[in-house]
Amino acid sequence: MSESKVFRVLVLPGDHVGPEIMTEALKVLDIIETSRPDIRFERDTDIVGGCSIDKHGTPVTDAVLEKALASDAVLFGSIGGPEWAGVEPTPESGLLKLRQRLDAFANLRPCEILVPSLVSASPIKAELVAGTKFIVVRENCGGAYFGKKEESEDEASDLWIYSRPEVERLARVSAAVARILHASSEKANDGSKPVVWSADKANVLASGRLWRRATTDIFNKELTDIDLRYQLADSLAMLMVLDPKRFNNSVIHTDNTFGDVLSDISGGITGTLGVLPSASLAGVPGEGSCKGIYEPVHGSAPDISGKNLANPVAQILSLAMMLRYSFLLEKEADAIEQSVAKVLDTKEGGGLEIRTKDLGERINDAYVGLSFDGGYGQYVVTPQKILVKIPDGIAFAQAAVATDALATSYHAVVGFTVYGFDLNEDKFAQSKGYGAKDCFTSLDDATNAGLAFDVVGDFFGHSTITQLRSGL
Repeated sequence: MSESKVFRVLVLPGDHVGPEIMTEALKVLDIIETSRPDIRFERDTDIVGGCSIDKHGTPVTDAVLEKALASDAVLFGSIGGPEWAGVEPTPESGLLKLRQRLDAFANLRPCEILVPSLVSASPIKAELVAGTKFIVVRENCGGAYFGKKEESEDEASDLWIYSRPEVERLARVSAAVARILHASSEKANDGSKPVVWSADKANVLASGRLWRRATTDIFNKELTDIDLRYQLADSLAMLMVLDPKRFNNSVIHTDNTFGDVLSDISGGITGTLGVLPSASLAGVPGEGSCKGIYEPVHGSAPDISGKNLANPVAQILSLAMMLRYSFLLEKEADAIEQSVAKVLDTKEGGGLEIRTKDLGERINDAYVGLSFDGGYGQYVVTPQKILVKIPDGIAFAQAAVATDALATSYHAVVGFTVYGFDLNEDKFAQSKGYGAKDCFTSLDDATNAGLAFDVVGDFFGHSTITQLRSGL
């Protein structure tokens, strides 16, 4: 048997709701490891942000930075809070220092209406925004934000400077992301090229003219499979609001300053910050090592910290981005994203309609659900129950033990109900020996292929999400 592929993940939950939503996201890695014995995630957890200031006097220690350098990816939570107001350096500066140390130069911000029923959250008319899906790729380490600064009482300046290599390396990332988007779109097999829109101000800024020249040259020389288009950044911002679907399945390639603005506009288009992920990459996906920092767009939400109200979807989708861009696990990333859509969508739309309050809560404060093939049958977890459908040829006792262990790991109330089309007295006794409260015979479609366990428990805040189809 070949050795498992090991991915090293540094987990930095952060402050307030950060640890809460990180707990839910990490359950997804557990499920992937269960479903893919050839994959293992080696995790190291540490602190960052305000909690690091409290313990170490700094928002990020040198030890954490070294751990990040040694990892394959960093899964980052949320940082900051009012208790650190006025503290210097700020909790947020820890993230900036982490990005600088890893040279995470490419920031990715997806803009996507996850399911049709969330269109109403957008401030834009439904017919304009429904089906929107694109990614803003922003240069993250240069430009005016990092240029030389001069400031007096009456005058100030920021040096807005870029070099050709800085533009070229971002162009390679933009092209790689565009290829991935295109491959998963309805246009994958129609002969069209992946699309990248380059946004600049070449009409008034010298740095913008360099940006356009360098972008044009690298696409003409190396990235000829891409359809490169140009738009002035202010005009593109207007078009994003007036006609966001114009950019569907494409990448917006832009610098630090314009990227800051455009990525925030893209977040406003969806109206659902609680479900938006992001990534900061230190390499090109698919070309050697592509270390990255993966985090939700939203903040640490101190007002709901500890109340089990936080939406974990953005953290879970950030994890999906980690699987796709740093680990090249496209199938697993797709499965997570499809599961999120399934969980959030309305029942009329074929979903489970399970949402937190920020999305129009439908089922208490329960989070979401998961499904996977655990080796003894297909498990489906919702906030109310675990159903295990056991195929022919699997020993009853093995399945019972597996189900009982699963229920325990997800904080289910002790005891479950067993249904089966061929249960007899011996199996009744056997199932109760494994903790079953009741046993019933059943001939319905849910159980006629074998035995099923219905584990009813208190999943308040302890369920998670991953594959809801046929298992990873």
